[in-house]
Amino acid sequence: MNFDWTAATAALPDLLQGLELTIFIAVAGLIGGTVLGVLTAVALNYGGWLLQAPAQAYVALIRGTPIVVQVMFIYFALPIMLGIRLSATSAAIITLIVNSGAYTAEIVRGALDSVPAGLREAGLAMGLGFRKVLTYVIAPIAFRRALPAMGNQVVAVVKDTSIFLVIGVGELTRRGQEIMSQNFRAVEIWTAVALIYLILISMLTISLRFVERKSRLP
Repeated sequence: MNFDWTAATAALPDLLQGLELTIFIAVAGLIGGTVLGVLTAVALNYGGWLLQAPAQAYVALIRGTPIVVQVMFIYFALPIMLGIRLSATSAAIITLIVNSGAYTAEIVRGALDSVPAGLREAGLAMGLGFRKVLTYVIAPIAFRRALPAMGNQVVAVVKDTSIFLVIGVGELTRRGQEIMSQNFRAVEIWTAVALIYLILISMLTISLRFVERKSRLP
């Protein structure tokens, strides 16, 4: 079968609409997941057992189960248990927040652990409260050390959005699947989808490396 570029170009508007939803879900998931992950990491590192126990259980549960199982549970089982209704897009965003939050927590926890304990002790000895020591002494160093791993997490989250086709979210991969089922040009459509992902991930990688270089400790 000859490769027909016109099939790919004709599908481009629909694929770009799917890309918009992919980016929206990824950004929402990353923002929520980062907030959840940072709070969980602080609880793991500095909280008492009342905070550490549920934080450890949350991280273990999410890291120990596939994201596709998580989204199926959130979309199909959770509404039945709680008596609520969730749209496919909402379920996808919640899943990304919960999933990326657990992985972000481990990244941030490791970064916080890597900061020498002497800096914390020095800050406390100078009369600074723990919150100020954490905010102005520990966090800036931990942030820089966490950047490479966080960059990988950003890329992983963008790729994970493709999983949500299983619940009918009209993101990029789902749009490609729908178009292919109509014109039966699987090679052209999936090539276009792959190229769009490649361009997006490449742009993200270049941007993240630039931020990493600018934030690197002297």
